[in-house]
Amino acid sequence: MAAAALLLPLYLDPQLEQHFHTHRHPTKSLPFLSSRYPFLSLRKLHYNFKCSLPSSSSTNSVTPAQYYSFLDDPFRGSRFLTNEELEKLKALESFVYFQELESGSLCVRVMRTEEMDSTAGLLAESFGESMLMPLGYEALLRFLVKQYLIERRAVMPHAVTLVGFYREKGGQRGEELSGTVEVCFDNRGANASPPTPAPPKNSPYICNMTVTKKLRRRGIGWHLLKASEELISQMTSSKEVYLHCRMIDEAPFNMYKKAGYNVVRTDSIFILLTLQRRKHLMCKKLPVFNSFLESDMSDSGEELPS
Repeated sequence: MAAAALLLPLYLDPQLEQHFHTHRHPTKSLPFLSSRYPFLSLRKLHYNFKCSLPSSSSTNSVTPAQYYSFLDDPFRGSRFLTNEELEKLKALESFVYFQELESGSLCVRVMRTEEMDSTAGLLAESFGESMLMPLGYEALLRFLVKQYLIERRAVMPHAVTLVGFYREKGGQRGEELSGTVEVCFDNRGANASPPTPAPPKNSPYICNMTVTKKLRRRGIGWHLLKASEELISQMTSSKEVYLHCRMIDEAPFNMYKKAGYNVVRTDSIFILLTLQRRKHLMCKKLPVFNSFLESDMSDSGEELPS
């Protein structure tokens, strides 16, 4: 696969950019934050399973067998959950996407509470770079992004932040945070003030995908995209998925086209008057797979293919 198709340059959702500018200009009202970005799915290349991944001596080891309950998450809030929401929350707890890469392996799962600071740091670094902001803003960006992640955490299981952990072949450091992406499943997880062109609020939407700078060009962005799409296939019956791509981001645009996304709308040139970059709204229709509601989630005998 060509390097251009694998590389995911830093691109942060316009909603986060709007959030930052609102805090820089306190006279503006604070919008309710949201997230969005892209993905793809080739089932034969990855596995969703409930057994343990290979063990590691690293303290950041990704071990799905270690039970983690999002019901106990301090940032989830006290909102009453329906039986359907409880089942979806359990599905998120068990979701794992594993992929062998040429240089190592990648594991993608839902972000846990203790990983929020490192995820916020990665997003803040990416956002700062894309905005060409001075390093002095890093602490402010980290704070704003963490508040955003906390807000989004409260709407689970209607939206979720995924994190990817990369292990280099023959490496001694174990897994390290390699990227993140946010997925919105339905209108209850959608944002009240989405970026333009606005996607349908009742359709799945992906955003805020970024890859750790030193780990780019390894296919991590491509597989964050596929992991997101696979999760959407399990969590919702809606198969039209949307994402935004800035017109200046040629490499991501080519990747999304390769993944099967098509442009459905583009920002008017007048959006430049608001100091925003013009964006494409892109859409892909996913293949029809069984959702978690139609599958047997209690099957614990599932094994990794050899």
